[in-house]
Amino acid sequence: MTQNFYLGIDVSKGYADFILLDSEKEVVEENFQIDDTDEGHKHLYKFISGFLAKNKNARIFAGLESTGGYEDNWYGSLIRYSSKLNLSVARLNPFGVHYNSKAALKRVITDKESARNVARYLIGHADRIRYNEEDRFSTLKRQWTFIKMLTKQKVQLLNQLEGLLYIANPELLKYCRGKVNTWILQLLGKYPTAKELAKAKGSSLAKIPFITADKADELIDAARQSVASRTDNTTASIIAGLAEQILRLRKLIKLNTKLLEESCNNPEVELLKTFYGIGTISAVGLMIEIVSVNRFDTVKKLAGFFGVHPSFKQSGDGKTMYRMSKRGRKEPRQILFNIARFAIARNPYIKEIYASHLKKGMPKMAALGAIMHKILRMVFGMLKNGTPYNPETDKGNRERHIHEVKSAKPDLLRRFQKRSLDAPVSRRQSKKRKEQEKSQTSKPFETAQIIDGCAGSDSRSSHSVTMKT
Repeated sequence: MTQNFYLGIDVSKGYADFILLDSEKEVVEENFQIDDTDEGHKHLYKFISGFLAKNKNARIFAGLESTGGYEDNWYGSLIRYSSKLNLSVARLNPFGVHYNSKAALKRVITDKESARNVARYLIGHADRIRYNEEDRFSTLKRQWTFIKMLTKQKVQLLNQLEGLLYIANPELLKYCRGKVNTWILQLLGKYPTAKELAKAKGSSLAKIPFITADKADELIDAARQSVASRTDNTTASIIAGLAEQILRLRKLIKLNTKLLEESCNNPEVELLKTFYGIGTISAVGLMIEIVSVNRFDTVKKLAGFFGVHPSFKQSGDGKTMYRMSKRGRKEPRQILFNIARFAIARNPYIKEIYASHLKKGMPKMAALGAIMHKILRMVFGMLKNGTPYNPETDKGNRERHIHEVKSAKPDLLRRFQKRSLDAPVSRRQSKKRKEQEKSQTSKPFETAQIIDGCAGSDSRSSHSVTMKT
């Protein structure tokens, strides 16, 4: 009979803490620490192979949290060991491990205790863990992350440039609404302040692409009448440097985006791109987060992973308003947010759904959140069935859902006793029960149906209970 053992690993920068537990959560091997070096990895292999040699029927399940890359070396080594040893390894969601560890009620958390928490999570949530999964998007993830980092830097520099232009050459800001074009950056690289631009010649400006002779004269005239308050050399040097840096970042982003598109031959990414509103970058971003749609049994679990599912709390008479849960990491929701904004503007089907939400009185941001949820549901269907985007498929699903709601079975919460006005309930609950009793007594035929429905004698009567109660 196979004995299962669980190796909890807490990864730190340069080293990791380990502990081995049995299926009863008892310590088999006390905590030990190994450096992330060749010698350290050899010691780990020696320990695992030695333990399995002594315990012939043993199998080790190892787990480590995703820590942004620090776990990659350990995970790679354990995957290689698993081809020779009776070993399975899994990356774990830190969010799940964290909340599972709270049940231990520990006041002080150390690396040793964190390794123990990982092992306990492996034991307590075996049905949620997928072992020896290959990260097919590891290379794309690094390149995608690099592009996002460059984009963030570009936005920061553009914001700083806008603030300096306001005091050094405010007349140019009218050309920067919405997007700072390349010709503006090239212009600022040569003439960063209004003072320098006022001294320029129209023929020199006209050499810059997209600047005509008339526009050059217009720019020079505006600079001569500028209200700029800063024309010193330091400000000019900073503006010119910012413009050059932004141009350099744009070229680097364009180059890496092209490389990403050329190296991206993943069928799931190509499938997602059939949705009008999802480009290559967004498709790769979604698949980096999803990894494999088979990780999620239902679309509700995928929505919960992205944190876009509606949440509310009901207790007694109180019920908080519905809102997006926003649980988990924010990066997946940022991707969906950008996709939803584009789809609302360009995708006719999504635009129609968004307009219907607004017509019902839903606030714009709430409607946008609903669209994010809708798009994620469609993405789940596309990946699960391997079918390209087709709005008619979703329309059919919506109609079928409406039919299922109308033909739903009654709520059996009160199947043993009718609501009584004699119960010591709150004023709000008492008012609600009086209204229900009034509506039932005013329609004797439907009252009979309610009684029959509670007894479970007629399915059509049960439907009446659902619709009227």
